Formats: sequence, C-alpha cells, structure tokens
Amino acid sequence: MAQTSSEAGSPVAGVAARYASALFELARDERALDEVSGNLERFDGLLKESADLRRLVRSPVFSGTEQAAAVGAILDRAGITGLAANFIKLTAANRRLFALPDMIRSFRSLVRTSKGIVRAEVRVAERPSDAVIEEIKASLRDVARSEVDLDLTVDPSLIGGLVVKIGSRMVDASLRTKLNGIRLAMREAR
Repeated sequence: MAQTSSEAGSPVAGVAARYASALFELARDERALDEVSGNLERFDGLLKESADLRRLVRSPVFSGTEQAAAVGAILDRAGITGLAANFIKLTAANRRLFALPDMIRSFRSLVRTSKGIVRAEVRVAERPSDAVIEEIKASLRDVARSEVDLDLTVDPSLIGGLVVKIGSRMVDASLRTKLNGIRLAMREAR
C-alpha cells in the first residue's frame, strides 16, 4: 500500500499539519467544527469523484489566482461556504492546494481526537450490508470503549472475513490468512 505524504514525513506533511491545526483552532473557537468538517468532507468527495479537480489541485501549471478562481467556482456550485470555503480558497491563493488532501486528513484526525473518537480501519472481501456494518461498529465500540469512526475498504483478495486495525492493534480474521495458515501447517506435516 502506498504511503500518503502525511505518513511519509515529507515537507508536505508539515505544511498540511500546520494548516489543518490553524483551521481546527479557528473552527473550534467559532464553534463550527461540525460545519467545517462537513464542508471539507463534501470537497474531499468531489476530489475523489473528479479527475479534472484532482489535476487542478496537483498541477503546478496553474497560478494561485487561476486555482483560486476555479476552486471558488466549484465551491459556489457545491454550496460549500464559510470557514471551509475560505480555507480552501486561501490554500489555492497561497499555492498550497497540492497539500489540501493531506490537510483534510489532518483536520479529520484533529476533530476525531478532540471528540474522543477512535479510527478503525476495516478491510472486507465484499461490501457488507448496513446492518452488518452497524454490528461491526458496535463490536469495535465495545473493544475501544469509545465512539468509532469506521474506515471501510473492500479488498476482494481477502476471499472472506475481515481485517481490523485500531491504532497499533490489528486482528486478521480473513479467509486468505486462514488458508495460508492451513497451507503452511500441511507443508510442515510432511
């Protein structure tokens, strides 16, 4: 799995952390954490959906003014306003738009920490029903003794079961791992 720049400790991670921290403090002081979070999530969704928007964000070809104008139009169309919109426009004007995905991740992490929410990464072989997702969340809440933000990823190579990671703890209950264990035991039994 590729590392994000925030995980790799690059200069982008430092920029992202500083910007996210400043936005977090401002949003907290303005009592607008949920509003800013929602708007950033909407913009992050737009980034994930649009290759053109990702190109605009990453490309050094566009000037800060061009990026700010284009992003401003997108924000207006998407109905993203307030602190989040001003923040995104500022990153564009300062030619830091390339770090925005990392800034959003850092902001998300700061909000989770401030609310006592634990992040759980769950990989499954196929998308479970909403009822099963709620059961997974309930089980993880019991284990973590905290509210859980579930990051669900579908990974067909698991064949079945799931892999759960909370903090530094990981439980691999995938069929692939169990089959590999059986295969290894059979080789040793020869």
